[in-house]
Amino acid sequence: MKKIQQIASVLLLSTLAVKATAKGDVDKTKSSKLAYHIVLKMPGVDDSVVFMVHYYGKGGSTIYKSDSSKFKKGVAVFNSTDSSFVGGSYMMLLSDKKTNFEFLVNRGDDITISVNPDKLPDGIKFTNSPENERFQDYQRYARKYGENEQKLVKELETAKTKADTDAIRKKGTEASKEFATYRKDMVKNNPGSLLANILKALEKPEIPEGDHFLEDGKTKDSTYAYRYYKAHYWDNFDFRDDRLIYTPLYDGMLEEYMNKLVLPWPDSVEHESDMLLAKTKGTKDMFHYTLWWLTRNVENSKIMGISDVFVYMVENYYMKGDAFWLTNDELQKYIDRAKKMAPNVIGNIAPELKLPNVITKKEESMLDMKSPYTVIVFYSPNCGHCQHELPLLDSAYEASLKDKGVKIYTVATEGDEKQISDFLVKLKIDKKWTNTWDPDHVSNYHNNYDVYSTPTIYLLDDKKIIRGKRLDHTNIGNVIDITERKEKEMKKGKK
Repeated sequence: MKKIQQIASVLLLSTLAVKATAKGDVDKTKSSKLAYHIVLKMPGVDDSVVFMVHYYGKGGSTIYKSDSSKFKKGVAVFNSTDSSFVGGSYMMLLSDKKTNFEFLVNRGDDITISVNPDKLPDGIKFTNSPENERFQDYQRYARKYGENEQKLVKELETAKTKADTDAIRKKGTEASKEFATYRKDMVKNNPGSLLANILKALEKPEIPEGDHFLEDGKTKDSTYAYRYYKAHYWDNFDFRDDRLIYTPLYDGMLEEYMNKLVLPWPDSVEHESDMLLAKTKGTKDMFHYTLWWLTRNVENSKIMGISDVFVYMVENYYMKGDAFWLTNDELQKYIDRAKKMAPNVIGNIAPELKLPNVITKKEESMLDMKSPYTVIVFYSPNCGHCQHELPLLDSAYEASLKDKGVKIYTVATEGDEKQISDFLVKLKIDKKWTNTWDPDHVSNYHNNYDVYSTPTIYLLDDKKIIRGKRLDHTNIGNVIDITERKEKEMKKGKK
């Protein structure tokens, strides 16, 4: 049982999942109508508040207040008529913000918990809760297993021969197998229970042993382990069980799957997001958390193009009424953000830029530029980052980009005509690039290209389709190489 520090601030800020509760004693004959009825007995404790808190998707100190009660002569009573309560992994947290213990709750539970705080984590007795008795057994087994692991680690540190090391590792392997068997038996003997579903979700795919080959039967398949692990990652997770959201499991699993196993390409992320949402469709808490997590994850992604998936999520879920928890004003913010991003999504044709050349005064159309690749640079001559980046971009242009047929179209976002032209002349790019500005504010480039900071750099192909965005001098060449490689693969696949 981990002691939780600085819980007070967490509880005070826990507006996400606070539930309305009915406090006080109730007639036991009415308890069947309650979401739960829990009696907590701690002899000697009086006039002290105790909190009932829960996890929501993730673990650590990320917990939320669900209920509270006050001890009267060593007894605190928790009752709730909340129709949305489903159960999960909960914690009793005393007013000292340190003394705590975890337990499992299911809807309709009528439980008595007797606690000796001086003997935690063992000084707990549950009445009328076989689920928590099994949970206690599991926790005791897990603690014993952990203690044995630490003992073996120390033995390894002092091992003097290879034989000693091998023997210790063998002990560790055997103990690990025994623990896995224990968990599987717990799941097998208690199907559908909350504890069983938690333990199942903890099981990771076991890669089949032996060599694995490609279709030719001769070449070893170096990606087999990855593909097998990914394909079976969710085999043991019950997406229909909303109780699992109220455990510390799901957030970490989503993080590993979406950000470590799924290829960081927009079409792959969209496909996998659809798959997860299809599995949770029809649930309440599981679908809510999944859609929220996936949307936030792509919106905040630093990987090129992944933020474009945000537009896909809004258009295919939020605008179709699936984000049922949002108010109209909150929903509109998502829609407005997606509309702003939509014109510059990777794979779309870039919006036209038709602006005067700051040097020649001639109107320049970006779409009319003939080249295998066009780089668009939004910059300000007064921006320190631009002053650093543009010379480096020019060096990359001279070193390799020019040979790839790249042409550069710049748009100054600030400065008067003299400031801009002096800056371009100083960098010696006034004649080699197409340099424009928008003195009359007619192009709407801020919205069309989502320019909220400078420099902002895009890469377009010969058809002016956006192939890269928010780039810098270090990765433009790489994006060109990847684009050409993908095109070759697509042509090869069509043959």
